[in-house]
Amino acid sequence: MNRKILTFVACIAISICTSAQGIATDSVYSSNIKSIIFGKQGVEMSLPIIQLGSNEKLMLRFDELGDNSNFYRYRIQHCTHDWQISDISVSDYMNGFEEGSIDNQQFSFTTMEHYVNYWQSIPNDMSSFSASGNYLLTVYLQSDPDSIVFTRRFKVYEPLTIVEASVGRPQGAMGLNENQNLTVTINPTNNNYFINPDTYLFVYAQQNGRTDLTRLLPLESMSGNTLNYRWKKENIFPGGNEFRNFDFSNIQIPMNNIWKIEYFGGENIIFLKPDENRSRDAYIFEYGLNGQFKIAAVNTQNANTESDYAWVNFSLPQQLPYLDGNIYIVGDLTDWKLDESSRMEWNENMKAYTARLFLKQGYYSYQLIFLPIGATEGLTSTIEGDHFQTANDYYIYVYQRNPGDIYDRLIGFGVSK
Repeated sequence: MNRKILTFVACIAISICTSAQGIATDSVYSSNIKSIIFGKQGVEMSLPIIQLGSNEKLMLRFDELGDNSNFYRYRIQHCTHDWQISDISVSDYMNGFEEGSIDNQQFSFTTMEHYVNYWQSIPNDMSSFSASGNYLLTVYLQSDPDSIVFTRRFKVYEPLTIVEASVGRPQGAMGLNENQNLTVTINPTNNNYFINPDTYLFVYAQQNGRTDLTRLLPLESMSGNTLNYRWKKENIFPGGNEFRNFDFSNIQIPMNNIWKIEYFGGENIIFLKPDENRSRDAYIFEYGLNGQFKIAAVNTQNANTESDYAWVNFSLPQQLPYLDGNIYIVGDLTDWKLDESSRMEWNENMKAYTARLFLKQGYYSYQLIFLPIGATEGLTSTIEGDHFQTANDYYIYVYQRNPGDIYDRLIGFGVSK
């Protein structure tokens, strides 16, 4: 495919920037937008979450493939705890403007693939947040507000609770060797108290960045002002396995898990070492990025503009295809999606599942997730295997909407220890 000929794969109105189900998602609608990074400014590989009223900012960075630059703008919308667009006015959640321009851009330098790197901090001098909660960032062409190029979710929280989370081995017959038991305790700060937490509080737990493995936890008990979320089936998560990884920060010499590097038709082509089915292997600890990636290139001064792109080829040898589901490459490199953009195809001649992704130089981590037909939660047990020892990250989000409130507040955030 000629990367110089790039077209939008979708153009939709800003007013309907959610999915068909009305859920705000991380989505890319333009085939020439790549390597979107969105996190806390100054903190590498961080979540897009900041504290209300603090000096913290978010940094958005992305590439547009090709030789020409464009002018982009963004819009910010408040969302409910379950990612519907909130039915409130802009003045209820923003001081200043909910829209702004992306002011910074720089062309790539000494790369085979030409691109423009854009970046913008949010909030900025033109605006600030006045409400906590979930938010959707929509980026669109300044010349055509109906041409949305991508959306990104982020969060603003109030430190009104102390959230503690721990991971242990499940009890009894709950998958002692395969699963993990998540225990969460929540306490209000400043001697506040909760009003009917069963009704007005929503506590979500997310394993790593997996949107398909994000659960609403039921309250188990309340002791004084302490809320306990434990011992329920929703607290039992499959352990999974340590993430697979590869490193093509050096595009001249094969490095970690790279089989070979080729150059064809003016493009870099990377072949990863074939993946293996690890479902029956013993657990082996390996430090990893838990699905995240980092842009990096050796012998460069600015990796954002001097890192090149390559087609990265994945393969999973297997004698026969699955008839009851599909395999997906899951992690930040595919926006954690289980859809056509991340699905591996069965190759009869190779006797393997294969896929290729157009990625920027750096360090990457991923898992191979099996999604049964009709299911919404993918399985690690099929390809990766499940182990209670796996070093997963669990993110806890506490939302509140008391009587009289007009929006869902995010009053607590915690990470498992």
